[in-house]
Amino acid sequence: MRIAVVGSGYVGLVSGACLADFGHTVICIDKDAGKIERLEQGIMPIFEPGLAELVAKNRRDNRLFFSTDLEASVKGVEAVFIAVGTPSRRGDGHADLQYVFDATREIARALDGPCVVITKSTVPVGTGDEVERILKEERPELEVSVVSNPEFLREGAAINDFKRPDRIVVGAEDQRGRDVLAAIYRPLYLNQAPLVFTGRRTSELIKYAANAFLATKITFINEMADLCEAVGANVQEVARGIGLDNRIGSKFLHAGPGYGGSCFPKDTLALIRTANDHAVPLSIVESVVTANDKRKRAMARRVITALDGNVRGKTIAILGLTFKPNTDDMRDAPSIAVIQALQDAGARIRAYDPEGVEQARHVLTGIDYAPSALACLDGADAACIITEWDEFRALDLKDIARRLGAPILIDLRNIFRPEEATAAGLAYSSIGRWAAGARDAASLSAAPPPLGAPLAATKKPGA
Repeated sequence: MRIAVVGSGYVGLVSGACLADFGHTVICIDKDAGKIERLEQGIMPIFEPGLAELVAKNRRDNRLFFSTDLEASVKGVEAVFIAVGTPSRRGDGHADLQYVFDATREIARALDGPCVVITKSTVPVGTGDEVERILKEERPELEVSVVSNPEFLREGAAINDFKRPDRIVVGAEDQRGRDVLAAIYRPLYLNQAPLVFTGRRTSELIKYAANAFLATKITFINEMADLCEAVGANVQEVARGIGLDNRIGSKFLHAGPGYGGSCFPKDTLALIRTANDHAVPLSIVESVVTANDKRKRAMARRVITALDGNVRGKTIAILGLTFKPNTDDMRDAPSIAVIQALQDAGARIRAYDPEGVEQARHVLTGIDYAPSALACLDGADAACIITEWDEFRALDLKDIARRLGAPILIDLRNIFRPEEATAAGLAYSSIGRWAAGARDAASLSAAPPPLGAPLAATKKPGA
């Protein structure tokens, strides 16, 4: 099939490259001439493992093309994906649909025959209806179907997610829309990819509901981690114990500094705003958003506590800036709130991230960026791991202790074992784990508080 993808950002570029790899002829369109020029040179605008190679392969095979000319690009295509950004609207938190509707109007004016227009962008319930209205208003004579086909791509694993999906949700109001989407995804049938056909509004809500539920799981296990520290339990064992229940599952039960990224923060907020517009309270999701925001600042307090309550004038080495590994995405990354809170307390920040430094420069100021993890550690008064990149897991704990000016390590992702860190000479703090080897000197001989003991009277472990 001939397919156009409007928007060559994260979703549009990954989707376009994968669709081309299925054998379709795909043209990815973007208004940013510099981005298109770099893509034609093989320079990716984002970091995603395997993407550059996939783009290069399909460029060589003449299945993937790039253009800034939407009008020329959509002529003769059988399907157009809209994959533009839908950021949180400043002031009220609603999803900003300006780019979706602008793209729709341009598509309407450019189409020269029957077509299926597919919203791949994450959009609130009812957006497809408005897209359809705009298309009919602009070109009432055109035969056009509007379909919702939300993306479920994890940054860092997007290509695998596209090619081996848990499900493909298709929200269509007519048979033609269903048939075209079934044809587009036919190459996946050998992988038993389940096509889930729904109404268009249902499809739009599935995306938001999924992200809100996953955000809830993350926030739940983070609060359990705090309780584990208070009562002398281990959050990783708690997560394993509940995750083995197949009604719950183990994914997204990893305690840490809170969720961030391009989806969960804006999608939970947009879902709340949609519910408010319909006078439907979403108290659980509202609580999740509030708890997550508070947690990020609370992580900075952990660092300050590890340095005896005073970081003024001290250098903190920050390992990891992006909201998760294997991406360069800094959107709503926990590191932003942690670093800003430490700076507010007077700390000097030295940071390193394998891929996120250039993006970090746009959102963080007053930071010294180190060329490597080891250079970041040298002479610092403490180190804090915020993103669990594999290269940090490979660091030698004794080398970390030697390089730091003071051997203090705050591990917000639990990538090391407490007893091994302590044995290496580190004053080690992590999230939700009570381990004898990791307690401070005053509590080395202490046992977890007995059942029924007044917790306020017991000394809380460092982690």
